Amino acid sequence: MSDTKGHPFYDLHTHGFVRVATSTPKVRTADVRYNADGIIEEAKRADAKHVDLLLYPELCLSSYAIDDLHLQAALLDAVENELTRVVKESENIAAVLVIGAPLRHKGRIYNCAVAIKAGRILGIIPKSFLPNYREFYEKRWFSHGRHCKGLVMEVAGTEAPFGTDLIFSATGHAGFTFGMEICEDFWSPDPPSTRAALAGATILLNLSASNITIGKSDERHMLCRAQSSRTVSAYAYSASGYGESTTDLSFDGQGMIYELGELMVESVRFDHHAELCVSDIDTHRILNERMRMQTFGTAAEAIGRPEDWYRTISFEHDVTRGDVGLIRPIRRFPFVPNRPEKLDEDCYEAFNIQVDALMRRIEATNAQSLVIGVSGGLDSTHALIVAAKACDRLGKPRSFIRGYTMPGFATSDHTKGNAWDLMRALRITAEEIDIRPAAEQMLKDIGHPFAGGEPVYDTTFENVQAGLRTDYLFRLAGHHGGFVLGTGDLSELALGWCTYGVGDQMSHYAVNAGVPKTLIQYLIRWTERTNQFDPEADKALDAIVDTEISPELVPAGEEGEIQSTQSIIGPYELNDFFLHHTIRWGQKPSKIAFLAWHAWKNKDTGEWPLEFPEAAKNAYDLDTIAHWLEKFCQRFFTFSQFKRSALPNGPKVSSGGALSPRGDWRAPSDAVADVWIDELRANLP
Repeated sequence: MSDTKGHPFYDLHTHGFVRVATSTPKVRTADVRYNADGIIEEAKRADAKHVDLLLYPELCLSSYAIDDLHLQAALLDAVENELTRVVKESENIAAVLVIGAPLRHKGRIYNCAVAIKAGRILGIIPKSFLPNYREFYEKRWFSHGRHCKGLVMEVAGTEAPFGTDLIFSATGHAGFTFGMEICEDFWSPDPPSTRAALAGATILLNLSASNITIGKSDERHMLCRAQSSRTVSAYAYSASGYGESTTDLSFDGQGMIYELGELMVESVRFDHHAELCVSDIDTHRILNERMRMQTFGTAAEAIGRPEDWYRTISFEHDVTRGDVGLIRPIRRFPFVPNRPEKLDEDCYEAFNIQVDALMRRIEATNAQSLVIGVSGGLDSTHALIVAAKACDRLGKPRSFIRGYTMPGFATSDHTKGNAWDLMRALRITAEEIDIRPAAEQMLKDIGHPFAGGEPVYDTTFENVQAGLRTDYLFRLAGHHGGFVLGTGDLSELALGWCTYGVGDQMSHYAVNAGVPKTLIQYLIRWTERTNQFDPEADKALDAIVDTEISPELVPAGEEGEIQSTQSIIGPYELNDFFLHHTIRWGQKPSKIAFLAWHAWKNKDTGEWPLEFPEAAKNAYDLDTIAHWLEKFCQRFFTFSQFKRSALPNGPKVSSGGALSPRGDWRAPSDAVADVWIDELRANLP
């Protein structure tokens, strides 16, 4: 595979990214030339960082807190003159600049957002809602722009589209479409940005002055997060900072960018110097989510198709940059909680979704026992501790749980010991059933070479063991008036890494079906850290998490090497990454490879809130990622759906998605993976 960094694969625009920045430029009260210098300096700095769209604060050209000076002809003339200079300087700037300025039109003054690109004004949007309460007096100076539609403004020696009916779209860049609103517009019950989003804008910009008071920063975050989530968009916000008049107010220069309710980046507040706040916005992800979320399209239709209300201002933006890096948090473990301040809450929620679901099933079936196979591996361990907690909350003794360890031809003393240690520590009813005699008889009955002494360890050899274990569990459940608790997880279901029918694919209730392998590892660590169980159980859990993942169906090799799951199907941390971006966002394989490469190309030396497996520090090159991604596509789209179509009941746990045919994922069992594999191969360097 070529490592030519000029290949389109490495270009951000290829994958739908738009580099957005908020700017807090240097400002001096009513010094229009000084302010224009600051705007131009920030534009040049942003250009060096390959920014596509640069947002400035409200009235940054004149300054915001100048009161009646807004009505002075000399100042307004200076604004137009300096706007002309900013437009001229933009000729050599790749980014679209969005600046704030007070502008005159037919005997009125409007508080405006001005979009500038490559030496021309693309359009001008006036503020719709003017605050006139407490410290605000904007109606004293400005006219609202709510009824300004279909107009043209003569300004800075040119004519430009003027009105609240403008959205802006880059030619040939699906998704690079933005709308603008100004400060108080955002605080209104019906923000203009909502309709701009419904009309097609994926990026919403807010030019704000917004003086700072105690708690107001949290309010801004709340509004930005909510609006970006509700409008299925990215929302960028830039507030005035140091240099504004402090006669009666103070300004903190807060800049932030949200995407689909997630904070991408925020500025340092109260910074004495100019500041850029930069992030890459995934417009393709936004568009995919709008297609998936039917409510968005329904809302647009309900108000009468707002795209017909807007003038779309097109502009050219053909910038090929090669590999300039990705400025954006890419989560290596997208299913795993990543908010340190909410860590316990998120883990508690994930764990108790399973516990609560299992409690309900126990009550609904009037079960006399729970039957579970305990291998000493991650999945059965997690299912068992969920069952133990469910019993605790229902007031049932843990002896209600009947755990069976069932050693086969490759079961190690280590994993069997772990299974017994955990069952004893949790004080469940524990037994051991050696399946080897029954397996030998079945292999003999079907004429398998192993029964004749040949070391043939094929799929049939493996499935005989897996099937017998499940067969025993079902018969035991009937014998003891209970039901079989499934242990298979979301990652295994995605890859088809389970034995169909009378095998580990089947159970009476699949409590782990919505939990991927990486999250299971994390939740087990969380139960230890928060003392969900006693120290003896924690010791057993520690030993299990630290054990190599293996189905233990094939005897160890001559040198003691064990059957390694991840050497066959790929690292779970990569497969879970692929799965999340496939089922949650519908991303193309080449886009997933691009994201995975940025997430995993360097060793991670960061600290994790919980002790995490050594996998967290791994690094993978693009060749390795592409190899396992192609195998993932083959397994996910072709080999595994028939197993998922017959999936037992089980709770959805993560917003990242689930694979139940009654829940998130519906697909034909006889599909082929050619489309996804061809797309990946065609677009890799």
